[in-house]
Amino acid sequence: MNVAVLGAGGWGTALAVLLARSGHRVALWSRRCELAEALLATRENAAYLPGVRLPEGVRPVCTAERAVKGAAFVLVAVPAKGVRTVLAGMPPVEAYVSAVKGVRFAEGRLLRISQIMRRAAPAARVAVLSGPNLALEVARGLPAAAVVASEDAELAARVQRALGGPTFRVYTSSDVAGVELGGALKNVMALAAGMADGLELGDNAKAALLTRGLREMVRFGTAHGGAVETFYGLSGLGDLMATAMSPLSRNRSAGEHIARGATLADLETGRQVVEGVHTTAALHEWAARSGEELPITEAVWRVVYRGDDPRRVLEELMRREPKPE
Repeated sequence: MNVAVLGAGGWGTALAVLLARSGHRVALWSRRCELAEALLATRENAAYLPGVRLPEGVRPVCTAERAVKGAAFVLVAVPAKGVRTVLAGMPPVEAYVSAVKGVRFAEGRLLRISQIMRRAAPAARVAVLSGPNLALEVARGLPAAAVVASEDAELAARVQRALGGPTFRVYTSSDVAGVELGGALKNVMALAAGMADGLELGDNAKAALLTRGLREMVRFGTAHGGAVETFYGLSGLGDLMATAMSPLSRNRSAGEHIARGATLADLETGRQVVEGVHTTAALHEWAARSGEELPITEAVWRVVYRGDDPRRVLEELMRREPKPE
């Protein structure tokens, strides 16, 4: 089938490679024509996926009309902050699939990416894709799994068939809120895990932090419409394990750099986006207005945005009032 991928960063390119290897025709869209032209000439996205050749089925483009024309669905893999703007510039599309792991705070409320999509394209059907999917490993053909969620079972099945293959197993779900929130919230916990690594606190501390972090994800996610079992699946616990542990994880690495003295301005150099940083800000804004308690998220916010000493913030977490698990 014809598929479009919006966003020629690491994850967007990896998805395009995955689809093309399964025999689909893929338009890989970049808003920067110079990048699209470079990809077309070299057949490699050297900045994001060095050493991975683009299959012939991948067609880099920078024109919206050329990208989405005839597409069975359009995968969106741009930073969360750019979704609304990118979709506003697209022609009518039958179906969007969000591969974006973030949330935004706007108009006094917390918005998931699928909600932003529905506002930007009310006539389009919507699905979301998430899971423990490090882009470089997926692009290299290493085994991985993901979950696609939609209220539209036919769309979920269509995406499952398109993406599924020998090295990429895809499950379906109807829990859109849970799958999206699992993918977004684990980035905050990965920042915290990276800080623990940067402070050389050891595996006991990191395991405890991630266990309580998962609990924070479940508590927040179920309060906002997700099913508890979703957070113990691929888009919750699975994605948390990969993102908090792997040296390939941008969020974990960012947390480590922060603990060693990097500033917020240092984190996003060039066109690299640390999605967990923006999700932390959105959740902090929501918690400040709603009174919701998110202790680990708040601790990450204090270190990233206020410049508090990460070791002191951790000590304060440890001194919180004891309670039953």
